[in-house]
Amino acid sequence: MNQPVPTANGATQISAAAATRKAYRGLAFFLIAAIIAPVLVGYAGGNYWVRVLDFALLYIMLALGLNIVVGFAGLLDLGYIAFYAVGAYVTAFLSSPHLTSQFEWIAHLFPAGLHVPVWFTIPIGAAVAAVFGILLGAPTLRLRGDYLAIVTLGFGEIIRIFMNNLDRPVNITNGPKGITGIQPASLFGFDFSKAHEFFGFKVSSVYMYY
Repeated sequence: MNQPVPTANGATQISAAAATRKAYRGLAFFLIAAIIAPVLVGYAGGNYWVRVLDFALLYIMLALGLNIVVGFAGLLDLGYIAFYAVGAYVTAFLSSPHLTSQFEWIAHLFPAGLHVPVWFTIPIGAAVAAVFGILLGAPTLRLRGDYLAIVTLGFGEIIRIFMNNLDRPVNITNGPKGITGIQPASLFGFDFSKAHEFFGFKVSSVYMYY
């Protein structure tokens, strides 16, 4: 008796479905591991290691953004971290008392201080970082390969040195000491910077930020 021979199209569909299931299983495993990770790490090493996980997730997000530039766009951008710095400083300016304490005219405009919620500062910071990306990209996108890498690496170093020295003669970035007093993130009145109790378990702020 003749057996039906699967067509190439059918084999491709089966392979794609298997790959999709595998991807969903991998994503589910990652989510479960991500939820359990701070509990295990906090139990074994305390809040310090949970804070380390917080920073690890931050760098993971940075790597995902870099993957768009290098992996999908094919641009060897080694100064990608500079745009992160620009967005971070914009967020710090808009949600801290730094500008109002350094510039009298800003203090007159905002007598109660700048307290922009983080959910508004994130898109604003992204927009400003995008403007800097356009300003850098306009003259440098004619370059390719190693030349583009060298130019963008130089741009990243320029931003780092510039921000670290922009505390004189006018204190804009507070130099290497950084900007303090940044308003904590909150969602519908839920403050992530404070400890909260769930089902009798007290959860500290490092877990909230995670």
